[in-house]
This record gives sequence, C-alpha cells and structure tokens, in this order.
Amino acid sequence: MKPPRQNVCGTRRVTRSMTSPQQISLPIPAELVFEIFSRLPSKVIARCRCVCKLWSSMLCRQYFIESFLTKSCARPQILFSCEAKFDICFWSVPQPQNQEGNSSAVAAANHLAPFRRYSRFFGCANGLFVCGYEGVKNDSKVVTVICNPSTGQSLTLPRLKSRTRYEVETYLGYDPIAKEYKVLSMAFSRVNNVYISVDHQVLTLGTKRLSWRKVQCCIPHLPSSSIAMYICGHLPSSSMPICISGVLYYKAGAPCISSVENIVESMVVCFDLRTEKFGSVKFLGTSCKEPTLVNHNGKLGLLMSGDSTYVNLERRSRSFELWVLRDAEWSKHVYVLPPSWKNIVTETMRIIGMIGNEIVLSLCNQNEHLYVIYYNVESKMITKVGVQGMDVYQGCYLKTYLNYVEDVKFF
Repeated sequence: MKPPRQNVCGTRRVTRSMTSPQQISLPIPAELVFEIFSRLPSKVIARCRCVCKLWSSMLCRQYFIESFLTKSCARPQILFSCEAKFDICFWSVPQPQNQEGNSSAVAAANHLAPFRRYSRFFGCANGLFVCGYEGVKNDSKVVTVICNPSTGQSLTLPRLKSRTRYEVETYLGYDPIAKEYKVLSMAFSRVNNVYISVDHQVLTLGTKRLSWRKVQCCIPHLPSSSIAMYICGHLPSSSMPICISGVLYYKAGAPCISSVENIVESMVVCFDLRTEKFGSVKFLGTSCKEPTLVNHNGKLGLLMSGDSTYVNLERRSRSFELWVLRDAEWSKHVYVLPPSWKNIVTETMRIIGMIGNEIVLSLCNQNEHLYVIYYNVESKMITKVGVQGMDVYQGCYLKTYLNYVEDVKFF
C-alpha cells in the first residue's frame, strides 16, 4: 500500500479556492513567500511554475509579475545576442554602477534561453523580443513571434490583416503607466510610384483574444529598417527603434519616387502607445547618415562620432556628437575624447546607446576578448568591462542591448 502523498508546499492541505495572497494556506506568511520567489532568477521562476498547481497559480498572478518586473527594472542589465547556425543565444551581464576614475572590471555572462534562428530580428522592449520568419511555401507573409529569453517562452501572433505581399516591419514597445506591451506593424509598398509604409496595425499583448486593429498614420514615410533590409538584407544595430516613457521612436525617410536606395533618413517617427497616434520630428544639422537613437535621461537623443556610429583608431575618432530633443527642438552637445582614449579603445567599436551620462560601446563580433566600454561625458572617465563565458560563439555576429530587464510575464 502506497504512503499518502504529501503536499510539497507545506504540511497543511491547500484547496483550489486558495488563490489570493490572503487565502494561501502555508506555514509561513504569503507575503514572505512572494518575497522569496521575487529574489530568484527568472529562469528558476519558470521551473518553479511546474512544481505544483499552487506555485503555478502564485507565480502567474499579475501582482507577482509586476512586482518582479519592478525589482528587475531597478537592476537593469546588458544583453548580448549571438546568431549561431541554427539558433539565437542570449547572455546578460549586470550594468556597472557608480564607477569612479578610469578602471577595468570583469563580469560573468549569464546564459539565458536560446531560440531558433528567425529570418528577421525586429528589436526588443524591456525583457521581450519580437522576431519574424517567412510563412509556408507560396505564402510570403511574415509570421511574428514574441520571445522571452528570461523564461524561454515564445508566442506566435495572429497573421496580419494585410493584402500587400511586400516587406513587413514590426516594432515592440512597453507602456510603463498602463503596464502593457504593444506591437506596431506595417508593410511597405509602392503606391503611385512612391515607396511608402502602409497597413499600420497594433496588437496589445496580454488580452484574452489577440487581434490586430488598424491605426491611421498621416505621416508619409518609410522606416529605415525597411530600407536597410531591402538594400543590405540585414538590420543594422543603428536602425533599432527605442521606447522611452511609453513612446516608440524609429528612424525613417521621406517617400521617394525613384527607388528605395535613394531614400535618406530625414526624420524620427514617434508612436504614442497610449493614444496610438503618430508624430514626427526632422533631423537637423547632423553629419551622420545613420545616428544611433539613445535615451538621454528620459529624452530622445541622436548619438554619433563624426559621420558614423562606429569608433576606431583608423578613423581617428576625437569626439562624440549628441543631439537631444527637448520641447520639439534639437540641442547639440559635443564631447571631446581624452588623450587616454587611444590606449583603451584598440578595436572597432559600435555605439550602442547611453546609460545616464555614460556612452556605451561594444564590439561588432564576438572574439576572444569580449568587452564593453563606458565613457562618462561629464567626468571624462573610461571604464572597460570584460565579459567572460561567451567563448564558444567566437567569431559570430554580436548585437548588444542596454537596460535589459528580466520579465517573467506568462504568455
């Protein structure tokens, strides 16, 4: 005769009706249980959901998900993605805090869940990524997938309601007030001999029935990422969108009659996730054709070094140029590099973005000695952080993302 099965969550019997923090029958206070879970890594949370129904109910509750995200936002990380032959791998490292003086440090990379290699990699917001791949044979429409490297989960979105068979562009944004993710998608087509974005649609994650709804865009434009994919076949990091305080920003060019190749970046398109309205602001006086969009203390910025988003000794980079958008007007800031710069930066580095007053640069490819450079524009101090634990993917193309937060959102 088998012994009676014991409850793994405690010695007292737990019923299904006990689903709220006040009703959970445990030998320790429910608030303390939530606090213990909130201190665990996200990939451990995903495993804990499979232990028992009670744990699954607790860890899938909106209260816990929002609490975990709030704590994760207080300790953002740098995320690396590396494309291997069949999959995309992710690693995260902590962002350095309160560095003083020129210094160097070493950080161990935390390996996150890998995903299959998708044909399109659109971008990320908070802890989620949006990817895409071509449909089945004779169906050229792109299938959109949301991935969560923290938990290893993925969600395939419904097919877009669009008649066009041209390239599709998709962006992901997060509204911190409504605490919801929204996906913005559009196609680009040739209308009256002019290349332009069409069929703008929005989908809100977390709803019971996922569905696309059309939104009106009165700004004729073509996203820079669509231009890059058409010409180069891949999406440069400088074309990545950025989401700041519930507003999604992406670079775009004015419609062109002749060809896509002749379209030049001339504006930043803004999409408010709350109102679902479009806006735009033009570039002014920038010598760089592809500046990097950055978050400069809560304001949109365009960052470059000379006429490029790359920094190396051959180009003799001497300064950074930052344009900050305040009250619909651009203000220019120039930061001259210190003499010690050439002794620290010995390889080609790509401008990734900004963390507070620090400009962040990363290598373009994963090599034997992966590192990240932080340059404080106020103190002129340089910090070099080596990253360990990614040697197996040496030589692969590398992408770097700032302010990554772990999100245990359950699809």
